[in-house]
Amino acid sequence: TVEAQYSDLLTPAEQRFLQCYRELPFEAQCLYVRLVSRVGPWFRESKLDYAELGTATPLVDSLVAAGMAETAGELAVAELGGLYTRAELLRAFGASLGEPAPRGKPALLAAIEALALDETRQRQLLAAVDDSRVIAPCGLAEVALFQLLFFGNRRQGLTDFVLSDLGVARYYPYVLDRQHRLFVQRTAVEEYLACATLGDCWYELREGGDADSLVAFARELAGQEVQFPSSRGRWHRLCNGMARDIERLGEWELAAQLYALSQRHPARERRLRMLERLEDWPAAALLGEEILAEPWCEEERDATERILPRVRRRLGETPQPRRRDDFPRLALGLPRREAPVEMLAAGALQSSWAAVHYVENSLMNALFGLAFWEQIFTPVPGAFHNPFQGAPADMYSPDFRLRRQHLLERRLAELRAGELGRILLEAYTSYFPFQCRWVDWRCIDEDLLAAVTRIVPAEHLLAIWERMLFDPGENRRGFPDLLALGEASGDYCLIEVKGPGDALQESQKRWLRFFSGQGIPAAVAWVSWLDDPQPSPGTSAS
Repeated sequence: TVEAQYSDLLTPAEQRFLQCYRELPFEAQCLYVRLVSRVGPWFRESKLDYAELGTATPLVDSLVAAGMAETAGELAVAELGGLYTRAELLRAFGASLGEPAPRGKPALLAAIEALALDETRQRQLLAAVDDSRVIAPCGLAEVALFQLLFFGNRRQGLTDFVLSDLGVARYYPYVLDRQHRLFVQRTAVEEYLACATLGDCWYELREGGDADSLVAFARELAGQEVQFPSSRGRWHRLCNGMARDIERLGEWELAAQLYALSQRHPARERRLRMLERLEDWPAAALLGEEILAEPWCEEERDATERILPRVRRRLGETPQPRRRDDFPRLALGLPRREAPVEMLAAGALQSSWAAVHYVENSLMNALFGLAFWEQIFTPVPGAFHNPFQGAPADMYSPDFRLRRQHLLERRLAELRAGELGRILLEAYTSYFPFQCRWVDWRCIDEDLLAAVTRIVPAEHLLAIWERMLFDPGENRRGFPDLLALGEASGDYCLIEVKGPGDALQESQKRWLRFFSGQGIPAAVAWVSWLDDPQPSPGTSAS
């Protein structure tokens, strides 16, 4: 709970709020949770119909008496629009408006606003439609803070509890304690909220389209910094987004300052591209070499490998040309059917293999998740801050590998020395069906696991996993669609299927290049329709 993890960081007012909530009758607590979970802030008491809670009136009385809800005074006309139907508003205000009645709800609300009624008169007219109270839950700021402390982000909410209680999602019982919590002190919480506020301001300025205000805000941002790890991810995203907007406005020097504040891709890539446009070839070469020495992710490395040769040529060097991709290819001529092209290709290839499985990303991701389950869910400060996570908070950042480096190296050594088939099957039995972002239990079973680990050499799987560990976020996608298995160890092929007009994505090309370098059998199946008089370019019907 928030109290167990963070009671030492809560203000006296927040502590009182928790105490006040605890002292409510259970049904009133439930009603309060429902109110703060719904779009409000105002609700008609007569519409609070929850059979499991009984009559709403005494529960509302409890909330109002405890200061956990307030009754409405004069409501803004826009708020009336969210509370009452058009028919109800006409019943309440029709006599005052006269004939003819405005058509459409927006016009009706505008006419009601023009009446300029005081609170007493407004309430009298509405009572003719519904004389029950209009209420709003209090303490929304406290609830938002507690949700942040509990979930560690502003995305998740109380519906996650419902999914867990209904058994829709079962989460792995990883360690949660104060030693590993996200926010180490109250100042860290305030800093995170300040970053969130800055992000909201940036969004509003972008929506407003005022370039001068955006530049002024960027200058203010460039003079700030963050202190705590809990804020860094949000801060780096904000700096990158703000810098990109400023770059588009031609404020390159200011954009470079903002990119320099970020330790998140694409900050260095954007700086490299700006240096190239400025024709600062020595600085561009230096930054490009720095990136390639320690790339943050696949996309950054890939972009730099394309840019740096151009820069070196400008410096008079003769860089090695990039090798053209020449992936093994299969030409499949297939009859057109109402089915995914991948499934049609799998059916056509069945006669050449013992089995062909349509796996796309699901298989390799699941194998990775099973192989490194304990390392994924090991307690690391700031990684787990609520019971509803299918992966640590830093799963897709470079920090994941760096912060667990010794654990991952030890695990890789265990996997190299052990029997992969047995290890993965034991993991499957132990962890099914806990939530993990890597494992889609619907797409894998013990038979498929056994078949894969029997045919695919362990060194191939280990090579794939090591590449995934370098950039888990990017390298979880781009795997070939099909896995074709033969009868003997090593007799298999990973096959990417492309229908007429399709092209390989960059993530797919990166995996295919990697497979080629590692000796992992892979190919691209180019499909043409037998009834198509114009086969797609570069393919032939078989």
